[in-house]
Amino acid sequence: MNHDSNPGEAALELLQSFSIKGDDFASAGSVSLAIKRMLKEVGFPDEALRRVAISAFEAEMNVVMYAGGGEIRLYLAPGTVRLKVEDQGPGIDDLELAMQEGWSTATRQMREMGFGAGMGLPNIQKNADRLEVETVPGTGTTLTIDIDI
Repeated sequence: MNHDSNPGEAALELLQSFSIKGDDFASAGSVSLAIKRMLKEVGFPDEALRRVAISAFEAEMNVVMYAGGGEIRLYLAPGTVRLKVEDQGPGIDDLELAMQEGWSTATRQMREMGFGAGMGLPNIQKNADRLEVETVPGTGTTLTIDIDI
């Protein structure tokens, strides 16, 4: 990671915090939609907006499906949007495996609803300029996703 281009914590401004309910598939996607609308209203460029929306949606779905709940915090810094996603779920046992396209621990029910294709973390990685994943099995996972504008 290039720390020179990474926005420092002091430069970050918290815009809003969003709670995510675990197993609430009826509301799944509402947080990422709210983030997209908020950034669109303030005139974010379309390409950056698309990348933020994809990353937020994938992260939100992972929390809904696997973590039993969590939170996304939206930050702005000059030239960067940061999404900080925290949950108290089971953590990720094998992060390297979880980063591979197509690998999934989705249940049969999740797959029947159209989820669990194993593209969540890989899609976040593709759309982020910087991604940090901190996970402790049995404790939870924190994603820090930076997208440059």
